Amino acid sequence: MEEEMHTDAKIRAETGTGSSPRGPGCSLRHFACEQNLLSRPDGSASFLQGVAEKSRERLIRNTCEAVVLGTLHPRTSITVVLQVVSDAGSLLACCLNAACMALVDAGVPMRALFCGVTCALDSDGTLVLDPTSKQEKEARAVLTFALDNVERKLLMSSTKGLFSDAELQQCLAVTQAASQHVFRFYRESLQRRYSKS
Repeated sequence: MEEEMHTDAKIRAETGTGSSPRGPGCSLRHFACEQNLLSRPDGSASFLQGVAEKSRERLIRNTCEAVVLGTLHPRTSITVVLQVVSDAGSLLACCLNAACMALVDAGVPMRALFCGVTCALDSDGTLVLDPTSKQEKEARAVLTFALDNVERKLLMSSTKGLFSDAELQQCLAVTQAASQHVFRFYRESLQRRYSKS
């Protein structure tokens, strides 16, 4: 019990910059999403979270392929185009979230929704959820996970830096819990969009 309390005490809630402080129960930065942004594509979304390209592209593609029900539409090509407008940290997670929302907006059949969540470990082992660019540069390790909304199953992981097995498991548990906040945001965003129609 004392070890659990010590671990919990090391997880630091960072305050977001600007006018969007992080909530007390969640250490993720403020989200913003706009769907049906572009006029010509079948689906589009702009996803803002806070404010190695080929490798990142492959990770996103593999995550999308794991959930898209491609067998329902043989001989169909699905192209997801992600354009980085700004990088305030946790870029891979933000790209994964944008890809999921664009697929939803396009009406692509998926077995589950997915989201990305990034965490960082600093030199003394303190875990920071949804790190900024500065926190990522100063971190000993940065870990990004893609999780589905049905079983919170791990779809993809990307890690950089040094960490122990115990720290990996701690990061995965924290990101699984944080994914519920992202999925709640998805649901609220979609409700707002479709309640206007």
